[in-house]
Amino acid sequence: MTDAPVTVAIVDSGVSVPHPHLPGVAGGVAIDLAGKEQEDYADVLGHGTAVASAIHEKAPEAEIYAVKVFEKALATSVPTLVRAIDWASERGIRLVNLSLGTPNDFRADELAPAVERAIERGTVIVSALEHEGQAMYPGCLEGVVGVMLFWNHPRETVTSVALETGGSALVASGYPRPIPGVPPDRNLNGISFAVANATGVLAAALVGSPERRSAEDAIDALRGQEART
Repeated sequence: MTDAPVTVAIVDSGVSVPHPHLPGVAGGVAIDLAGKEQEDYADVLGHGTAVASAIHEKAPEAEIYAVKVFEKALATSVPTLVRAIDWASERGIRLVNLSLGTPNDFRADELAPAVERAIERGTVIVSALEHEGQAMYPGCLEGVVGVMLFWNHPRETVTSVALETGGSALVASGYPRPIPGVPPDRNLNGISFAVANATGVLAAALVGSPERRSAEDAIDALRGQEART
């Protein structure tokens, strides 16, 4: 009997497949600014496909779902983001990759209920904890796996760290999967890909552990994998 694949929802600009670094996805949806769901989650910006490729590199057996919230620019509304999180958690998806966020703390009250619903349903959200010294939401909300960018961190791994405020976060490289002939600093990079790298490593660590359904459970699974290696 084989372990069930870990499911990952990528809330981003969609995914275009087939792609040299991504053979396919398990499904997906596009959610527009009015909250209307559509079937076409093709990626016209390239960001979501690059994020998905980074995750697939580290967790090739993961089932990826594209949740498209960006259309012509890397911007969306909080209600659309809330609907995207709910779409994933309603389907019992294990991990939600949010390579996005807002520094506006007044948005916390709008995002927190969706985060709480995800926690209740056993869906783990992975998102940026901070960016350039600013706290980011929903990544700094309780129950979310927050990710911090460290450029010199090995791209293949992530590291769990204790926070002074309590709890844990992950530190990851901001470089995506390499493209032959393209220097790393000329490729897409940044906190979006630190989050994607963290999600991929977590997805690999959670294989065979269907009972691990919280942020701390996911980080504990990662620590267990680190101990074995």
